[in-house]
Amino acid sequence: MMKQLMVTSSPHIRDRATTPGIMQKVCLALAPAGIMAVLNFGWNALGLIAVSVITAVLSEYLFEYVSHKRVTVGDWSAVVTGLLLAYNLPADAPLWIAVIGSFLAVVLVKQCFGGIGQNFMNPALTARAILFVSWSGIMASYPQGNLTQNLAAIGTWFGGEAQGFADTVAGATPLATLNTGAIGELKFVDLLIGNHGGVLGETCAIALLLGGLYLILTGVIDWKIPVCMIGTLFVCYLLKDGAEVALYQVFAGGLMLGAFFMATDYATSPVSQTGKVIMGVACGLLVFVIRAFANYAEGVSFAILFLNVCTPLIDRFTAPKPFGEVKKHG
Repeated sequence: MMKQLMVTSSPHIRDRATTPGIMQKVCLALAPAGIMAVLNFGWNALGLIAVSVITAVLSEYLFEYVSHKRVTVGDWSAVVTGLLLAYNLPADAPLWIAVIGSFLAVVLVKQCFGGIGQNFMNPALTARAILFVSWSGIMASYPQGNLTQNLAAIGTWFGGEAQGFADTVAGATPLATLNTGAIGELKFVDLLIGNHGGVLGETCAIALLLGGLYLILTGVIDWKIPVCMIGTLFVCYLLKDGAEVALYQVFAGGLMLGAFFMATDYATSPVSQTGKVIMGVACGLLVFVIRAFANYAEGVSFAILFLNVCTPLIDRFTAPKPFGEVKKHG
């Protein structure tokens, strides 16, 4: 009778959720931000998104085929990596930047460490950091959004003389203004709809917020990391510059994109509930320190990458005790 028993490693809890299903929900949550990016920045934004996703999928397929591994492009994780990489690029970046970035994210950061679930840092953010160091002139040029003009141009497509999307021009980002400790001429509605400068996927805060809430309500991500990260940054700026600047800081830059879609990555975030809170609070504090006291206006990417490296240590000290564990004496 004992020979019929099979002992396997944990976990033993089964769930109906599948990797393709989870990744498809993430893509759906990211879709509103992508649509708003095209409306704000024009066709080059769409080109960057398409090229980034296609390169990510092809890179994964070719690497796994050449190395005789099981091809996993059907799990949609490469699509998500391509989307996130594109969302971290300036809207006027050349298409070859998206090709190099997606290749690095999938092959160097993901596949070289064993594939999905084995990478110790977020692939898209790591690739963005490499691109930023290698081509800082391109990666630090943030065009202004032209939502109003582009919507007017779309209106002409249905009647009258057709017009193309407005050209983008480089300018100061909201964070560059907010880091002076004042709001200046910034309008809160522009932060919500993305009518300002920044990378193409971070500007429309309301689209990112809706996507993040969708992931929380459908159980794809836990609320603790994004809420603690955003809440910590708000409290820090509340104490430093007041409620109005704190609110603007929350909706400016890449905080929403990072908190909901990258800090919550399963492979690079803590497993325990306490660990998730620690990561969220630590990310918020680091973003505040970088934004408020460093020479760099944004700090979301570096904060998340630093906590990715710290995740094994956080898990070590916050892991729950195994059920039924008994200490040995003597």
